[in-house]
Amino acid sequence: MAATRTENFHQSQRIPALGLRFLLLAGLSILILIVDYRGNHLATVRTTIGVTVYPLRVIIDAPISMWNQLRDHSSTRNKLRIENSLLKEELLLTHVRMQRYSALEAENIRLRTMLEARTRVKNEVGVAGIMSVSANPFRHVLVIDKGQNEGVYDGQTMIDADGVVGQVIATDLFSAQAILISDPDHALPVEINRNGLRTIAVGTGELDRLDLPLLPNNADIRVGDLLVTSGLGGAFPAGYPVATIDTITLIPQEPFASVSAKPTAKLNQVREIMLIWSISDEDDAETEE
Repeated sequence: MAATRTENFHQSQRIPALGLRFLLLAGLSILILIVDYRGNHLATVRTTIGVTVYPLRVIIDAPISMWNQLRDHSSTRNKLRIENSLLKEELLLTHVRMQRYSALEAENIRLRTMLEARTRVKNEVGVAGIMSVSANPFRHVLVIDKGQNEGVYDGQTMIDADGVVGQVIATDLFSAQAILISDPDHALPVEINRNGLRTIAVGTGELDRLDLPLLPNNADIRVGDLLVTSGLGGAFPAGYPVATIDTITLIPQEPFASVSAKPTAKLNQVREIMLIWSISDEDDAETEE
């Protein structure tokens, strides 16, 4: 009990002492503020304190500054990464568009060439597109996007800007099936443009080669001779380029020479073809008049 009373007595003495100290410090602070405000006598003291405290401030601010720098750096890297990804996508799209423009330019050149060829064709013609090509490597058959509604008929001749491509073998209402002159089952009557010698050009199954199996060893033929349609049989109108003789092998023990020719038409690149509607001589004469 005595110890408790002693402690309470000492605490009651401390409270006025603390209050007095607070009043003295507050009064001193106010006095210093007034003196400094009027005469700026504490500037040197503030400068000294600032210099002394600056390293501590740098040490305290260092983690925050490093964190902000890392955050900004990470944000910048993310922005650059996103921007780089967008630029790559735009570059790919640009390349795709450029490829399409190149394809359109090539298509435009082909169509312009076909248009120029059309002006040289005597008969009535129409342009058709290739819808599909047979996947069978032994059959050179394709489907075009013109049919009976456009007047397409079985046996109709197809050409491109350079020569004969093939002929229609079956027609539907909106499409038709056609065979290329390189098909092994196809043959067409031709003649050598230089001397009028007639023969038959037979498909070999290769897009760049036709065979001429009925030319005798003593035939007047030369490498480079142009073969054109003879018009015999009525399937193909006369005078259209077919192929150019590229190899001649004479076989003395055989009645016929081994002769091959390269088609003038680009059979492996054909995208559009021209269909020919033959005009009779009477209609042609009326047109000329």
